[in-house]
Amino acid sequence: MSTSYDIPAKSICVEQEVKRSRFIADIGHVESKGDALAFIEQVKQRQPEARHHCWAYIAGHPQTSIARGSSDDGEPQGTAGKPMLNVLQHKGIGEIIVVISRYFGGIKLGAGGLVRAYSSSVQQAVEALPLTRRIATRTATLHLPFALESAVRRLLAGLHIEIKQTLYQHDVEMHIEVEVGKHSNLETALADLSSGSASIDFPENQT
Repeated sequence: MSTSYDIPAKSICVEQEVKRSRFIADIGHVESKGDALAFIEQVKQRQPEARHHCWAYIAGHPQTSIARGSSDDGEPQGTAGKPMLNVLQHKGIGEIIVVISRYFGGIKLGAGGLVRAYSSSVQQAVEALPLTRRIATRTATLHLPFALESAVRRLLAGLHIEIKQTLYQHDVEMHIEVEVGKHSNLETALADLSSGSASIDFPENQT
């Protein structure tokens, strides 16, 4: 399982009408339960006349985060929050929240109709949502001869690895950020380039 994952790039709002009821979905980025609660409160303040503000969120990694929750907010139990969360869980997007404000249109939808309406609202919102990538990285330190500095810089640039700091002492010491799961590729490429004269160290206390 990848430790990097997609997250919302910004907040958007998507609306649909089902049998005269308006379902307004606000979807965006949250990193914690506190962020999620604040997002929900902001939507309630913007949509004070809505009869329900149902919500679901995953405030972390899409598969492993335990910071997740949902609410039916007065709709029949199981017809809103859980179906909304179920859609989010199948999208593989982390650090995400959706709040659906419902304005009742006078026609009851029934339990099945509510599940379909809330689920489809989340689906539409996710499809319209711009995404960015949360890249999990590990810090590492490179030691290399001065003569190899230019070549190693080109190698790192080609692998899209960022150099955070460079120190010059008895050799060149580079502090870098490597995407989790790609350190083996770097170690192999560095060994081939330097014929073993360059070394790489990953601190053991990183998770």
